[in-house]
Amino acid sequence: MKISFAEPDLPRSGAVVVGVWEEAVLTPAAGRLDEATGGAIGRALAAATRFKGKKDELLPIVGPAGLSVNRIVLAGLGKPDAANARSFQQLGGNLVAHLNGAGEAEATFAIDLAEDASMGQADAAAHLAFGARLRSYRFDKYKTKQKPEQKASLRRIAVTTPAPSAAERAYQPLSQTAAAVFFTRDLVSEPANVIYPESLAAHTEGLTDLGLVVEVLDEQKMHRLGMNALLGVAQGSARPPRVVVMEWRGAGGDRPNSTIAFIGKGVTFDTGGISIKPAAGMGDMKWDMAGSAVVIGLMQLLAARRAKVDAVGVVGLVENMPSGTAQRPGDIVTSMSGQTIEVLNTDAEGRLVLADALWYCQDRYKPRLMIDLATLTGAVIVALGHHRAGLFSNNDELADRLIEAGKAVGEEVWRLPLDDSYDRDIDSDAADVKNIGGGRAAGSIIGAQFLQRFVNDVPWAHLDIAGMAWSTKDTATVPKGATAFGVRLLDQFVAQHYEKA
Repeated sequence: MKISFAEPDLPRSGAVVVGVWEEAVLTPAAGRLDEATGGAIGRALAAATRFKGKKDELLPIVGPAGLSVNRIVLAGLGKPDAANARSFQQLGGNLVAHLNGAGEAEATFAIDLAEDASMGQADAAAHLAFGARLRSYRFDKYKTKQKPEQKASLRRIAVTTPAPSAAERAYQPLSQTAAAVFFTRDLVSEPANVIYPESLAAHTEGLTDLGLVVEVLDEQKMHRLGMNALLGVAQGSARPPRVVVMEWRGAGGDRPNSTIAFIGKGVTFDTGGISIKPAAGMGDMKWDMAGSAVVIGLMQLLAARRAKVDAVGVVGLVENMPSGTAQRPGDIVTSMSGQTIEVLNTDAEGRLVLADALWYCQDRYKPRLMIDLATLTGAVIVALGHHRAGLFSNNDELADRLIEAGKAVGEEVWRLPLDDSYDRDIDSDAADVKNIGGGRAAGSIIGAQFLQRFVNDVPWAHLDIAGMAWSTKDTATVPKGATAFGVRLLDQFVAQHYEKA
């Protein structure tokens, strides 16, 4: 879908969208269109008594005689003082869904604001376009027999604004963000016969074109490093594991302990191993690598926008399968940290992968902070549903900054506790630690407590994104399917607090 910016003008074809504030107050563009159509906008508002211009309300009108457009869409903007970047992004996404449903091929978004609006004209136009771009995502590469009405119809959007050049400049970094989100969604959406440890690692090697330094650790290197927790998860699969390390030195790498580290769980398919999952819903486990995909997408974005920060991304990539060589419940492995782990449930495998990845990262890079992302537990969905990711941290400032960044971009997190009383539940009778607690209670907290044993005193946060990595329904800017939750959150987090001035 092509997006462009232009000076305000009466459209010549397709659909035209104009904004209406709450209480049916016309924006300047809506007023001009009302005059050009001999009062058609005003008559439509008078007839549609339930349309008040509230946020997310849409009122379509058939294009009137004398104007060469198919339809006019009145878009509710809500209260002027509540308009912000997120509201314009959501509007752009909702409009794309509406116009695709109507079969429109091109549209003009004329949502110019009054001079005294709380948001600038150029920024409003850019975020409107950004939301439209995010919602336009489709993963249909394997569909070979789609009917015309099942395909996206919208091909071109022109966003009109008195400052098109400024809007284009404001849109460029947002376009880079959208590209990283799409890249991440693609990785998560691919089936497990296409994305497996070796092939996912290969996808990262192309990021060197952006200036990232990429290193792939194979089994031999992992054995030499003592990554037996990660290797134990992988040993049941014919697919060999990989650890990928991605470095971005946007701040020059000249300050000690300045690196920000992101670590991702990449279980490219999770059967549960010997502790096998039920058949129903197991196909969803192709996206158990979403944490790693978010880290990969984030590193791509930091490089693409030349972020002035030193960052490293580490992803542990395995396939968890049952076989004659698979890890057994009751096995004890020695992790890279030297701590021994009693594996009582092979379906609690993500924490084993992360244990070695976290230790490797802090041992090699001595980062100022570490953030890991993982579809770690189903329990976090029981706790928070599909509206927020679980946040755990040993550092209050770090946790607060992640919460703030999540609110800013609409990828919200909720902090859950860590405490010694939970930690005691993973003490093992036979080893230093066991990979599950004594029962079903506090499953997400238990998983986080396990990870905390491998971070020492490094400021650290764990994001359990199991409820957020995949959506079963459309939202304004996220079509049903892979969400890329975390890419925008962490980019905002970096930009707001850690980029070198």
